[in-house]
Amino acid sequence: MMLKKYKWTWMLLGLALIMAVYLMWGTVFASKEKLPEIREIQSFSMENVDGSTVSLDDTKGKVRLFYFYFTSCPDVCPITTFTLSQVQDLLKEDDTFGKDVSFVSISFDPKVDTKEKIKEFADRFHADYNGWYFLRGDMDQTKQLAKDSFQILIEGENKDDFAHMNMIGLVDRNNQLRKVYNAFNTEDVEPAVIAEDIRTLIKE
Repeated sequence: MMLKKYKWTWMLLGLALIMAVYLMWGTVFASKEKLPEIREIQSFSMENVDGSTVSLDDTKGKVRLFYFYFTSCPDVCPITTFTLSQVQDLLKEDDTFGKDVSFVSISFDPKVDTKEKIKEFADRFHADYNGWYFLRGDMDQTKQLAKDSFQILIEGENKDDFAHMNMIGLVDRNNQLRKVYNAFNTEDVEPAVIAEDIRTLIKE
């Protein structure tokens, strides 16, 4: 009699429970969806801030963030590098930075960006050189690497006329580009979001 009296109430509760389970199930599987493999990163060999030569193979085996910048940049480059430093700090909390993860910041203004100037720039953001490369190489080759591997366009020949896309590339252990973050979109480059994407790739 009780069941009959409250039949519609029980049915509604049942439907609510089914919907809750469905939403939870969908959330779990959506979160486990793999990031797509976009393209393979091209080889490179450049000078690191410590004077050593670093190639793509030297960074292979770790998840990496790639960023193209120039130290004289008056606006977006310092802001985005600060964001990367925040991601660095989050990854250091779980001991993955330098061990499972590396950052690769590449200057496209090698005439101005000497090793000394780059180090001065990097030190402003408390960069940990154990897991963060700051590279410089031939300007044209750097622009080509940015374009072919990351679809990042860099125009201009000096600090007075540079125009560049402000993007961060997420690369897996096997040199496959898996995601590109638009650094102009603050939600897209939330440090916690980037750190979580990196942790996901570490586990693959």
